[in-house]
Amino acid sequence: MYVATLLTNPATPKLDATTVEALRNAWGGGEAIWLNPGVAAEFSLAAMPGNLWAVWQDLQPLGIDLAVQAADGRRKQMLLADMDSTMIGQECIDELADEAGVGAYVAGITARAMNGELDFEDALRERVALLKGLDASVIAKVLETRITFTPGGRELIATMKANGGYAALVSGGFTAFTTHVAQALGFDLHRANTLHIEAGKLTGTVAEPILGREAKVDALNTISAELGLGPANVMAVGDGANDLGMLSRAGAGVALHAKPSVAAQCDLRINHGDLSALLYLQGYGVNEFCA
Repeated sequence: MYVATLLTNPATPKLDATTVEALRNAWGGGEAIWLNPGVAAEFSLAAMPGNLWAVWQDLQPLGIDLAVQAADGRRKQMLLADMDSTMIGQECIDELADEAGVGAYVAGITARAMNGELDFEDALRERVALLKGLDASVIAKVLETRITFTPGGRELIATMKANGGYAALVSGGFTAFTTHVAQALGFDLHRANTLHIEAGKLTGTVAEPILGREAKVDALNTISAELGLGPANVMAVGDGANDLGMLSRAGAGVALHAKPSVAAQCDLRINHGDLSALLYLQGYGVNEFCA
């Protein structure tokens, strides 16, 4: 059995019964269940629809996301999340670079690296080098004035943990940021790269080895094994090319507002919803959310 989930942005609810029922009837699905009126609904299916991606494409201009997945085991026991442009709305290195006066240039490199056009490790070294001499106090300033949390993140983590889950934040960014984000959102563990600081200033270097694509896969494997879980019990979420390894390895890999080249390689794509979409995908109704 399969489950089809339709959802939209909770800030602008636009999912109506007509759309849900039309698709349910076309696919011969079971009774529609509303997980959140106007925001998310689901229905069962006996088989994977052959025209899934054509329908998905038709719904995108309407601001509606669509996912079909196996019904069995869709509630996961571990969340593995990227940080930049996933749990938070920014790329931390771009914000630091902006403070250093090289924001536009660094942002261009970041975009290409996240789209898979550049080697992640080399691109990170190049960008960090441009931060040499920046006062380390700028990190706290960026955290306070520039970083925002993606809506739904606290509810996602709290709800999964309330149901026996575990949450790990694994970022190609920096521990100076993951420490704050992990504590604020309730993650159990965080891993990231370490910026070198001497005499109160960034040296323009980062600790080796760099945590990149393979390190995220390793984190998925090792953390889940320590918890006595298999990869099938993990839901991973990210947006960049360096996330593809963990997204493909996890039982449920969600491309959240991802780069087109990344989303194209994932079966679960959320372009309109926020992080609460990951709860709807697991079958949680809004009345089950924890804060």
